[in-house]
Amino acid sequence: MAVAVLISRALDGLAAPEVHVEAHLANGLPAFTLVGLPETEVKEARDRVRAAIQNTGFEFPARRITVNLAPADLPKESGRFDLPIALAILAASGQLPPERLRHFEYAGELALTGELRPIRGALAMTLASRNHGRTLLLPAASAQEAALVEGAEVLAAASLAQVCAHLAGRDSLPPPQPAGHAPRPAPPDLADVKGQAAAKRALEVAAAGAHSVLMSGPPGTGKSLLAACFPGILPPMSEEEALASAAVASLNGGFRLESWRQRPFRAPHHTASAVALVGGGGNPRPGEISLAHHGVLFLDELPEFDRKVLEVLREPLESGHITISRAARQAEFPARFQLVAAMNPCPCGYLGHHNGKCRCTPEQIARYRGKISGPLLDRIDIQIEVAALPENELLAKTAAEPSAAVRERVSRARDRQLARQGKANAALAPKEIEQHCRLDRAGEALVRQAIARLNLSARAYHRILKLALTLADLAGAERIESSQLAEAIQYRRAFNQ
Repeated sequence: MAVAVLISRALDGLAAPEVHVEAHLANGLPAFTLVGLPETEVKEARDRVRAAIQNTGFEFPARRITVNLAPADLPKESGRFDLPIALAILAASGQLPPERLRHFEYAGELALTGELRPIRGALAMTLASRNHGRTLLLPAASAQEAALVEGAEVLAAASLAQVCAHLAGRDSLPPPQPAGHAPRPAPPDLADVKGQAAAKRALEVAAAGAHSVLMSGPPGTGKSLLAACFPGILPPMSEEEALASAAVASLNGGFRLESWRQRPFRAPHHTASAVALVGGGGNPRPGEISLAHHGVLFLDELPEFDRKVLEVLREPLESGHITISRAARQAEFPARFQLVAAMNPCPCGYLGHHNGKCRCTPEQIARYRGKISGPLLDRIDIQIEVAALPENELLAKTAAEPSAAVRERVSRARDRQLARQGKANAALAPKEIEQHCRLDRAGEALVRQAIARLNLSARAYHRILKLALTLADLAGAERIESSQLAEAIQYRRAFNQ
């Protein structure tokens, strides 16, 4: 009897637990059995592996073959196990030296010709394996992703034949080669937006402290364009943020090298379901909030989303992660995103517009705004009105401030926050708020008055303090001043009047 054991990795949320691929050859009628909780894509590996081995020039053993994917209680999905299954069979049958196989981890989907196809989750797999002293052996396209992880040892292969030649010592696999690609188009520039100085200021504050924003205004006032400009004023991604964001995108096979270190911008349509937004499925996949990790989630026409869909945002807005629970398994995904939302002030959109077109009744307006629940609205830091521009401002030829200048101020403010507390102001816990957001007597009196007049909750109070701290950071001030506190309170007035 012959046995060979290789190491691969499964996907369980953003985790990539080890999987031992064990191949056993025994006498008896020829058969090929896969055990270890394989799903349909893994069961179909039997035919892909047989054809790939034969078309590569090796002999497929005419014996009783059992392949076990351990641990047995971990679900195995996708074609990532094709390559380790094929190599384990070749090692168990004596066609490859088994002693060399233990120094590597393997993943790759096989074509019938023996060529290797890319897999999902290469970055998650690399992050999980980089401290185990083994080299990752991956398809060429997936290896380019994996090579982004600093300190990871990765080799790239184009086919099963190349892998076997490397393991047999006849040839050497190269490290992944940098891929040539066109850079992703830059987001629109704030200089393209006419007027709207107050909205631009609010977006600058939101970018500096990682705060959420809701813009309300008539159609055509620039809400969607302002949101599209928002990624262009966010501070550069750190290496850790870039890897975390790319790893989530890799789980869906959606990561592109040209997007490396670019903050994601996700804008799902208002017909999106709750599962599409937060993730789910039998094998849980990340949703839009996770794909926007360390980036922007833009929800246009916010009241047009189903109310039950919007309610699922409440927990991740607070915690920065989402746990998907199903009967058979659980998966946790990161969801530290910045929410930018836009809406009309009423069903027809023209409430408060200077053309006086609105004919909506108070009941219609209340019903329309009631689609956004109080608890969700309470979690949105900045709530502003984007008014229609008068003719003279719309036709003005004056140059507006570009995104690059705003981004420079935002980056300085964010650097202050990271140096002071190691995180953005929006992520401060209540104890940290007490430590860093101290007010003088005038500030306390101003906050007390705002709480009484606007009926602010404890959450809203804490968010005002965090906003005021961000305003102080933008100004380079050492402590919160009354003018900054007043501006922070002003950002909570739009839906509290």
